[in-house]
Amino acid sequence: MIALKRAYEPPAKSDGRRVLVDRLWPRGVSKARARIDDWERDIAPSTELRKWFSHRPDRWIEFQQRYHAELRGKSTELQALKRSARKLTLIYGAQDSAHAHALVLKEMLAKR
Repeated sequence: MIALKRAYEPPAKSDGRRVLVDRLWPRGVSKARARIDDWERDIAPSTELRKWFSHRPDRWIEFQQRYHAELRGKSTELQALKRSARKLTLIYGAQDSAHAHALVLKEMLAKR
């Protein structure tokens, strides 16, 4: 089971393994408060893609396509992440939960 949660939400025992999937640490969140088990920077969108997207909803469809292309080159990392826990919560920092890269990542993991 894969869940999504913003880094600003409090951790819960039901989260299982908590993995931060952002390239940058979320602003204003201490490591103690976040209770992150692992930080998988390499499966986050590239810096170039993140800057291009700039959380603009009008670029969401193309962002998904570009991010899928980046993730196709990281199958080993994706498999390891998926096998790592029965319950996995992907942690992200974006304010706009409807246009967060973690949605794309969750979908990709669910297909595997």
